[in-house]
Amino acid sequence: MKTEEQRATIADSAAGSPTEAQAAKNRGGIVSPDAMPAEPGRARTRPLPPSVLTPPPPAPSPRLDDYRDIIGQAQVDALRFLARDLKGKSIKMVNSTAVGGGVAEMLNRLVPLLSELEVPTHWEVITGGNDFFEVTKAFHNALHGSSYELTKAAQEIFLMYNEQNRERLQFEEEMVVIHDPQPVGLIRSRDKTPASWVWRCHIDLSNPDARVWEFLRPFVEQYDAAIFSSQSFARQLPIPQYLFYPCIDPLSEKNKELPDSVVQKVCDEFGIDRSRPVVTQVSRFDRLKDPVGVVHAYKLAKKYVDCQLVLAGGGASDDPEGAVVLQEVKEAAGNDPDIIILDLPPWCAFEVNAIQRASTIVVQKSLKEGFGLTVTEALWKGKPTIAGAVGGIPNQIIHKLTGVLVHSVEGCAFQIRYLLTHPDFAKRVGASGREHVKENFLMTTNVKRWLLLFRILEEAKARGNAR
Repeated sequence: MKTEEQRATIADSAAGSPTEAQAAKNRGGIVSPDAMPAEPGRARTRPLPPSVLTPPPPAPSPRLDDYRDIIGQAQVDALRFLARDLKGKSIKMVNSTAVGGGVAEMLNRLVPLLSELEVPTHWEVITGGNDFFEVTKAFHNALHGSSYELTKAAQEIFLMYNEQNRERLQFEEEMVVIHDPQPVGLIRSRDKTPASWVWRCHIDLSNPDARVWEFLRPFVEQYDAAIFSSQSFARQLPIPQYLFYPCIDPLSEKNKELPDSVVQKVCDEFGIDRSRPVVTQVSRFDRLKDPVGVVHAYKLAKKYVDCQLVLAGGGASDDPEGAVVLQEVKEAAGNDPDIIILDLPPWCAFEVNAIQRASTIVVQKSLKEGFGLTVTEALWKGKPTIAGAVGGIPNQIIHKLTGVLVHSVEGCAFQIRYLLTHPDFAKRVGASGREHVKENFLMTTNVKRWLLLFRILEEAKARGNAR
């Protein structure tokens, strides 16, 4: 008996796909007056409205009491109780980028909330040249399973910049949290501090390149604890390991409620037609997010159902591959006027929020994924969500209950068609997805986990000092 995805593949094959010559003949393009002519067969990113070209003033951080209407007074009181014995004890968070990507987004909200609870939390960002971030991007891909030739030169670049940052930074807090592999070498400062050191890994380590992992593992083993985003990412390590789900802030610019008039205004600015179904993927232009695969899935689905595709993304400061992948997306899109490619600045959280809320379906067709906060964002907004069954995504999407999981381009195309033609089912999974996020993946739950871990490490430290 064939699966739905197999049936979809057979149907698509039977329908046939246009030849390159036919596709070129049928292509129409939307070219803005101020844009250079597109190369044949290549789409252009949509011109951005002037309103998004300048960073907006930072929104004030929500206070803990602002979350009461979402999580209830009892949960707010529980956070204050957990922080009571930690007052005055400080935390340092260190990562590789201040903007772009889920880690920076989470720290931007986590740090002020912990500080409000009188647990002073400081956030540092490491520095490095292009050579360092090219190496760490290669490490990132290799730890997700890609093959990589680990050279002596790459190791020396990695160690040199870690040493430079180690000399620059001070570690005077009671707990130091190092996020991801880029700054993992900072652990060499451990002997000079009284702090508990934690390595927070946000990426999928279920099948890492052996050579890269063996290079990094001796650093990880020196930490007091390691934290992963999924049970399947845990490694054989001589230190305690903890499971922390990443989270979103429901009151942030990217996730707060928006009136429909505001959503419509943003759609008008970007040329998104809300009278027709909108399929959206929001992600960095990264091969592991498979934006090219999303384009192919859309084109297969478009043979049977009318829809538009919005690819809204940008880059992170520690990701040098983004521009290359964006060009690959343009090549795949051709001149289809219903494919809207938005290369957004990193401060466009408000616009991303509106685009997600305007979407009929949200897709996150990742090939590898540490967790996938764009999935969490879509579920929180009650959107029927299609996502790759990889990494931490299955912790969020319970197939056909809180969303749908896929394993291929053809499967993604089939689910786009199915959700667009079964609106009652789509509405039901969207509502279930929102409740799942409320229970498990909100910022206040993340604050609780950090407070509990801090208490555990402080108690372990006190027992060790008493011996």
